[in-house]
Amino acid sequence: MRLRPEQLPAHLNKSLAALYCVHGDEILLVQEACDSIRRQARIQHYSQREIHQIEGRFDWNELLQSSRHLSLFAEQRLIELRMPSGKPGTEGARALISYCANLPADTLTLITLPKPDRATSGSKWFTALEQAAVMVGVMPVTIEQLPRWISERLAQQHQHTTPTALRLITEKVEGNLLAAQQEILKLGMLHPAGSLSFEQVRDAVLDVARYDVFKLADALLAGDLPRLIRILHGLKGEGEASTLVLWALTRELRLLRQLACLTGDALKQAMRKLGVWDSRQSLTERAARRLTPLQLDTALHQAATIDRMIKGLDKRDPWLALEKLMIQVAV
Repeated sequence: MRLRPEQLPAHLNKSLAALYCVHGDEILLVQEACDSIRRQARIQHYSQREIHQIEGRFDWNELLQSSRHLSLFAEQRLIELRMPSGKPGTEGARALISYCANLPADTLTLITLPKPDRATSGSKWFTALEQAAVMVGVMPVTIEQLPRWISERLAQQHQHTTPTALRLITEKVEGNLLAAQQEILKLGMLHPAGSLSFEQVRDAVLDVARYDVFKLADALLAGDLPRLIRILHGLKGEGEASTLVLWALTRELRLLRQLACLTGDALKQAMRKLGVWDSRQSLTERAARRLTPLQLDTALHQAATIDRMIKGLDKRDPWLALEKLMIQVAV
């Protein structure tokens, strides 16, 4: 069974499965899903808890032996397997397959791991997990979803605010959901239930946003100039290498140049051939329609000039040139 995190509470209120696997890279949402399962386990009198951190030379035989023996002090127990690498290794893969085929009695097992990559998704041990477990896949909150997510979190503490204030919070917490939750809770401690003014939000919420070059690439495809500039300044402030920033931008520009002049099925086939993820095809298609071949050729020429600046062959400021480049391709 596969569930989204928002479906988990209703499922837990009806029944408690023997095996859960929560996977994803959004730490806050993974923690909250796991907390929901642990809370229901306590209600159902799973009073003993074992935690196994799967890393280094973990003894899988010890886990299998432990799973076959009930504690003398508790009738039911919760076993947690935390796999931060998402890679159990050959021995671990065999152990997980065996474990899924012979789930221990009076035991609830909770496995956590990062978002599975393509190789992991096709592995025998992950397939065994999918067949035996309730799989809770945690997806990241996108920049488009973030204002609504913030609004829903504020509503949980009986607060609400204006769309302008929501945009401000979004800009200040983008890419840092754990810190976003802390800032929302802080608003709940500072102000009573009800409406929050823009001034109250502005004065309370810290700038805790975290950026990466992939968010920069998405903003470039979307033609979102304010966000492009904000991310660029954030990356510079965090000490990101200008070489990496230029690489991310150039990669998208070259991709768009290959897609220039294509439409319809030809464009979709080209995107698949070039390895554009399904989730980014719509964004890439809009960018390919927005930018002309001449604009892209000019931008790539400017990128080559910026590369010379970064290498010290041109004395101009590469960060200022990167900003000018983004203005050219976003407007």
